[in-house]
Amino acid sequence: MPARNDGGALRGGAPRAVWCAEEHDPHTVSARSVAADLLKEDRPAHLVWHPGTGEIVQLLPITRAARLLGGALGREGRVCAQIMVVAQSRSPFTGSPLAGIDAIVQWLEAWGVARRWPAGPPLPSPQSYHAQRNRKEWARGGHYGASQVPLLDRPDPGAIDVRRITGPDTPVAPIPKPRLPGTPTGPRLVAPRPRTPEPVRSSDPVRTPQNDAPASRPGPLHPASEPVPVGPSALSN
Repeated sequence: MPARNDGGALRGGAPRAVWCAEEHDPHTVSARSVAADLLKEDRPAHLVWHPGTGEIVQLLPITRAARLLGGALGREGRVCAQIMVVAQSRSPFTGSPLAGIDAIVQWLEAWGVARRWPAGPPLPSPQSYHAQRNRKEWARGGHYGASQVPLLDRPDPGAIDVRRITGPDTPVAPIPKPRLPGTPTGPRLVAPRPRTPEPVRSSDPVRTPQNDAPASRPGPLHPASEPVPVGPSALSN
């Protein structure tokens, strides 16, 4: 049955989708069992998807916020689809068959989620703990890994191949560099080069205290930011 509680009304903004993959072994766990666990924890996603079998369980309508991201993040955007993939972040799910992916992406696109990854490909785990969770990139909308969501300290979904999700024509930004703890983020100051004194030419006049005296005194200076298993063709609002 569907989830009893959702995350509330959506606040508006660019439509987006967030791909999550907690530590679920796809060889031993089904999408239905993962969905049941999320309901027990009161953390329903919109979809739970098993890429190996193509099983899709929809817990919430996309017109309401899910509770997987926590806080108010899941309410940002006209759409903020939260998708739990039955996979593990240390073994990216795009390295295996992706049964049902086309139906999911087309469903998202119908709700305005653009086929782009503004933050670039997600970093591998555990480097993804230190990913740059940029508010500006989040505001653009599109597809994101959970490790790219602002204020969210998660490593998933790992180093997935984003073109296997949104298609071969997806523009791919360079893989972002992780922001390591203690790394300075401001401009680096460079010490000035020492000046080499000019050689004294023989034709220069000899300087004496009298010659160094000013000719006249200078004037004053002037201040100048639940489970229902469904087939790929039955995704609803």
